[in-house]
Amino acid sequence: MTSEPPQSATIYALSSAPGRAGVAIVRVSGSHAGMVLNVMTPQRPKPRVAGGRRILHPKTGEVLDRGIVLWFPHPNSFTGEDVAELQLHGGRAVVAAVLEALGEIPGLRMAEPGEFARRAFDNGKIDLAQAEGLADLIDAETEGQRRQALRQASGALSSLYESWRTALIDASALVEAAIDFSDEGDVGARSFDQARGIVETLLPAIRHHLDDGHRGEILRDGFHVVLAGAPNVGKSSLLNALARREAAIVSEEAGTTRDVIEVRLDLGGVPVIVSDTAGIRETSGAVEREGIRRTMARAREADLVIWLTDPTDPQHTPPEDLRDLADRTLLVLNKADQLAPKPVSHPGEGGQLPLGLDNADQAAGDSAGAPAGSANGVLLPDDMIAISALTGAGISSLVARIGGIARERVGNLDEPAITQVRHRRMIEMTARGLETFLREPPYQVEIRAEDLRASVAALGRITGRVDVEDVLDQVFGRFCIGK
Repeated sequence: MTSEPPQSATIYALSSAPGRAGVAIVRVSGSHAGMVLNVMTPQRPKPRVAGGRRILHPKTGEVLDRGIVLWFPHPNSFTGEDVAELQLHGGRAVVAAVLEALGEIPGLRMAEPGEFARRAFDNGKIDLAQAEGLADLIDAETEGQRRQALRQASGALSSLYESWRTALIDASALVEAAIDFSDEGDVGARSFDQARGIVETLLPAIRHHLDDGHRGEILRDGFHVVLAGAPNVGKSSLLNALARREAAIVSEEAGTTRDVIEVRLDLGGVPVIVSDTAGIRETSGAVEREGIRRTMARAREADLVIWLTDPTDPQHTPPEDLRDLADRTLLVLNKADQLAPKPVSHPGEGGQLPLGLDNADQAAGDSAGAPAGSANGVLLPDDMIAISALTGAGISSLVARIGGIARERVGNLDEPAITQVRHRRMIEMTARGLETFLREPPYQVEIRAEDLRASVAALGRITGRVDVEDVLDQVFGRFCIGK
């Protein structure tokens, strides 16, 4: 007996999260979905109308559960096929019994990861960019990620790229016309000039879209912050203070941190990943040297480096290897609780508060939480923030500063942004093709036509408007089973 082709088989899977829950959803998609309802529920409900039903075993008639049943005839369903949904009580035994019963119905098989979304793509219900947005929406952990993913899943990026692609198809048609009418000089030249005008208008918009500081990718993947500095300046203590838990081992022994430890924060809707790293110093130990090498590598990849120091060496600056990261380095003085008290002049005596000391910190009796100041009589740089990971002084100010920098990098959340490395590569290919079209000799019309074809094809690969078998497995393999 031959089995159905993979695309024609009816598939099923648990579409809600696994484990104990109030409600579990089992989804069935394919030509046998209606038959599943016929044999497992006493009566198929009306399309898109929820109905309470007993869920029966298809062979024995045993009642497996009592739940809600939904019926979506094609093409008005997520996949574009007939779809049935069984909303069950979320106990593990209930879900297992229903999935086992479905497996006994001929023509049904368990879905592969992402197969429901893949069928939606194949049936024209979503394009590739929307599918990737849907995957990001499922993975979203912060408000900013949710908003960005929802826009992409709703087609905001697809609409932008498709408008560019349509304009380039028009330009390509004009160049093809220039080739067809090459023996009629005026007609061919006029068509080519019109095509050139379209490209000259479109290319700046594409360049502007690319020149975005990777803000969409940062929001999707996280704003990476690295805590760096000499040993024993309190990097692990600061990590724990930011995480509000004991995420890292804290010890007075230098070199305790050997590997990179990460915590994830949600700062104003932006995911921020803070990494504690090995202290940077001269060492003969092979393991510690490897930790320092990883610190340097991680710092170079970071969106922000927090260079931590303490009152014993308050003017300590990053090593020469990291000096070129000054534009994304934040200087922070830890252990501000150890600073020598500085006399405070009272109003009317012609004095001032110590530089960088706000009223709240003054009341607390320390000098943390603000830039600049002095440490044991040594003047601190104006752009250095003073904190105490031990007492918590200044931590909220530091968190606000990090969040502000991260939000500034992300920018306007309502403006479509590139979210995937794959998209960026395709748009860069598009831009290069258009730049070549404008730069190279126009009398080589056939070659210029190929420049436009390559640009149109690159844009089409983002949404799937061309042959994209080489990227489908990568895109849909990110999904969980049942989506």
